[in-house]
Amino acid sequence: MKIMHPAHMLYWLIVGHFVMDFWAQSDALARMKNRNRRPEVPPGQTPMTVWPYALTAHASMHGAAVALITGSWYMALFETATHWLIDFGKCENKYGIHADQFLHLCSKLFILYWMYR
Repeated sequence: MKIMHPAHMLYWLIVGHFVMDFWAQSDALARMKNRNRRPEVPPGQTPMTVWPYALTAHASMHGAAVALITGSWYMALFETATHWLIDFGKCENKYGIHADQFLHLCSKLFILYWMYR
């Protein structure tokens, strides 16, 4: 398999991130992945702890994008894990959206470094 130019890969990693973080993530998923937000419970139903599943689903979407772009399931697992941890920290109010996005960019730069080292 031919590996694309590093600048092209970085571009697609960033685009993939924005697609998964802003376009493909529904409002419901954004709410459900945060364990500190109260879930909206329909009448007659009991609240359930869904945040670990929602956060894992969201992080896995990012991992899938990285897998498609890099062709590496190692990088997909790395992205899934780091995205999960970064978003968990944001949901815990350890930092805001700007630091969150900066940390995600650092993750992409690490992937780029690892792919071309």
